[in-house]
Amino acid sequence: MLDIVPFDLKDEEKDQPAARNRIVNSALKATLKAKPAPLYDKSFASRISTGNFDDDLEKIADCDWIIEVVIERLDINKQVFEKVEQFRKPGTLITSNTSGIPINLMLEGRSEDFRQHFCGTHFFNPPRYLRLLEVIPTTETAPEVTDFFMHYGDRYLGKQTVLCKDTPAFIANRVGVYAMAKIYQ
Repeated sequence: MLDIVPFDLKDEEKDQPAARNRIVNSALKATLKAKPAPLYDKSFASRISTGNFDDDLEKIADCDWIIEVVIERLDINKQVFEKVEQFRKPGTLITSNTSGIPINLMLEGRSEDFRQHFCGTHFFNPPRYLRLLEVIPTTETAPEVTDFFMHYGDRYLGKQTVLCKDTPAFIANRVGVYAMAKIYQ
């Protein structure tokens, strides 16, 4: 069974450890009430344990795949990856869900093992309903990591996986921006 550990910012106004996860817990509650439902089965929520970046990052040592899904700002992405590298075990897969930041720029200062196990995995929102998954390797991503994501996305996540080059906005957003520009001409 897959277990999920989403992280968010710590609630600075709270002293109690459980209360410090108020932001991520509120997001999870909203997710469970959302329509259309993001989870296939509400019982899957029992596999989700929440945390925050300051108190709980050591939990990622047990993870096989770490997905970064923070604000689209390179400086923040780099800060998150610096923390991730402190706690991840060697060989752990790390991806970014960015929709446009060049993937290779996120590697600055990262170890060789991190670089070999890192790529972009751009899920479209809402991921349960939109089938496209762009897989964006860097020149340093190990070929078997790219192959894994292409196969795993297709076979186990039910996605139409597309191998992308690390170009601005990858494939789908480039097409979308072009289409929007043509509409408004």
